[in-house]
Amino acid sequence: MLRTLLFITTFAITLCAAAQESCPVIPAPLRAAPANQQFILNDKTVIVVSKPALLKEAGLLQRELLKYTGIRVQVAPPQLHQQFNNRKSKTPIANFPNHIVIGTGNQSADAYSLDMNNRQVRIEAGGEEGLVHGVMTFIQLAGLSATAHHQATIPCWKIQDQPAMKWRGFMLDESRHFFGKQTVKMLIDQMALYKLNRFHWHLTDAPGWRIEIKQYPRLSLVGGIGNTTDSLAPAAYYTQDEISEIVAYAAERAITVIPEIDMPGHATAANRAYPQFSGGGTEKYPEFTFNPGIEGTYQYLTNILREVNVLFPSRMIHVGGDEVSFGSASWNTDPHVQSLMKRERLKTLVDVEHYFIRRMADSLQAINSKVLAWDEVSAANLPTKETIVFWWRQERPEQLQIALDKGYDVVMCPRLPLYLDFVQDSSHTSGRRWGKEFNPLRRVYEFKLDDYPAISDKNRKQIIGIQANQWTEVIKSEGRLQFMTFPRLLAMAEAAWTAPEKKDFAGFEKRLAKFTPLLQGRGLYIMETPKKTPEPLR
Repeated sequence: MLRTLLFITTFAITLCAAAQESCPVIPAPLRAAPANQQFILNDKTVIVVSKPALLKEAGLLQRELLKYTGIRVQVAPPQLHQQFNNRKSKTPIANFPNHIVIGTGNQSADAYSLDMNNRQVRIEAGGEEGLVHGVMTFIQLAGLSATAHHQATIPCWKIQDQPAMKWRGFMLDESRHFFGKQTVKMLIDQMALYKLNRFHWHLTDAPGWRIEIKQYPRLSLVGGIGNTTDSLAPAAYYTQDEISEIVAYAAERAITVIPEIDMPGHATAANRAYPQFSGGGTEKYPEFTFNPGIEGTYQYLTNILREVNVLFPSRMIHVGGDEVSFGSASWNTDPHVQSLMKRERLKTLVDVEHYFIRRMADSLQAINSKVLAWDEVSAANLPTKETIVFWWRQERPEQLQIALDKGYDVVMCPRLPLYLDFVQDSSHTSGRRWGKEFNPLRRVYEFKLDDYPAISDKNRKQIIGIQANQWTEVIKSEGRLQFMTFPRLLAMAEAAWTAPEKKDFAGFEKRLAKFTPLLQGRGLYIMETPKKTPEPLR
């Protein structure tokens, strides 16, 4: 009797411990259970695919394991794939070395399963995106377990996982300060590791034009000169070859790149290069707008968008559309704009904005590209099914309501809490705030749709996801960019991926503590302990 009671007590304690054990993955999976075994990953481990089409994902896993763990696994030769997948083979699976299987399953395209035991890791998904997510989960587990001797003893897990939100984005502004190809690839690496899937690339704005347009070379050669802190800095921009390289690099990691070509405001850099299309500005914001009253402006911008569309296969181009009023007062005295207003019976300058945006939306539709824009365009009557609105002004909830009422898909990116250029601790003095408000790690993590009255059960499906925006007016160095992005980007990743009922900030903090050395091991400068870590120089 005593032995039976002891067994029951021990079993109950074991079950309790297993229930309390948290899967050390960010973002937290939908379902995860420990398998009470360990998988030995080393240079003898091989990757096997269920069909040749999956060799791309096998190669990604191989390269990422080398990057994050130093372990040099091998992709099995073709005959071993055939032997493994042949059910009539006389070679039992038990005779294979420790191996990782990449295969297809019956999940949705972005969902995956990870099933581990002491001999095999099986990653399955319904599509390429899900396989990449499964690969990255295993990379995390391996990275947390790796030693300096090309080996990792990884606790085994059984995971079923899928994202709560379709759009899990990060925006980088490179007009105000330019960071370059290696920095962008580093960000894409980290986005992929934590299952973000949309890289919004803010390439043009008032300080600088950062993308080569072959039809208009002065855009980058002249418009690329300067930045927010040095108006005479040498021209800095991405060549089209570099753009293609980065887009392919992101695609391999299941990340879609969306370019932003800002219009009709924020056009100062472009107007330096081609002043004939300028609509003027104000004393504070000189030459801020494109001229909506000159017919050639539309052809000029359409030609640019056609070239951009070739470089980015996403079939989505963000055209800005925000803050036009900073420089549109000049339209009141521009004869071309005044003529347009009379001809089209436009009563206000806002009407002119909307006319311009509709014209450019027509151009994007003609090249099979969706129109993406900030929430100012909600009132412009753009095509509902071909437009995505980015709601950023948290002080203007009516703009979110208008967008939803009109049937637009919406990406949520309110300044509070999703602008990462806002300071992250009350002791920080360098950076932006909204009044006295700022964006600490917890506020980013606890972002939830239920906090916004405009979102109801009826329109919730129109909210396709969330996005963190990194503006760079006050970020001019690599260290500062890293410090302001990490670890908040990980908190945002979990806010976007993990089902609301699974979120737990205390648990996230514990997992994050394990990932801090992993981030620092990649050379990233991050805020580790609030109020104790000094900020890097601007």
